[in-house]
Amino acid sequence: MFTGIVEELGEVVEREGELLKIRGPLVTTDANHGDSIAVNGVCLTVTEVHDAIFTVEVMKETYDRSSLGSIVTGEKVNLERAVTASTRLGGHIVQGHVDGVGVITAKQPGGGWEDVRITLPEGLDRYIVEKGSITVDGISLTVVAVDREGFTVSLIPTTLELTTLGHKGVGSLVNLEVDVIAKYVEKLVSKA
Repeated sequence: MFTGIVEELGEVVEREGELLKIRGPLVTTDANHGDSIAVNGVCLTVTEVHDAIFTVEVMKETYDRSSLGSIVTGEKVNLERAVTASTRLGGHIVQGHVDGVGVITAKQPGGGWEDVRITLPEGLDRYIVEKGSITVDGISLTVVAVDREGFTVSLIPTTLELTTLGHKGVGSLVNLEVDVIAKYVEKLVSKA
């Protein structure tokens, strides 16, 4: 489980088949074989750590269902270690299980922030509400507005500076994870 609070902006140093090697000096300080690290919101298992670089194996299913399929060497990625019992839950409950891939369709600067519009894969709009939580590339964000085609979030300067969303432009792919509580509520209500 994760919080959606990005710990550092890492860098893909190698992609060879199912192996990804990522530089993350902070997240590797206590990382061990078998630990979970979210990479752009995708929960991946560490297989090796050496000199601030960790290696993960990515299944074809993960490449197919997330934006990691288009990731390239040199690309910046959001990194977050799994929560512990003593971790603050500063964002919201994030599983690291991508529900779909969206596309950034607009970026509008505001007074010290930036509004970002992102498309939604069909059917995900039912899990998203105004002022609710959504995870975009592993970042816990509050929804400003939502409709069937997409949603808008507002990004503060810190988010723009310290995450991939400050570097991605219109047309960029982003991983989306809706609030897991909404999915459980839907399942419970549908059985009533």
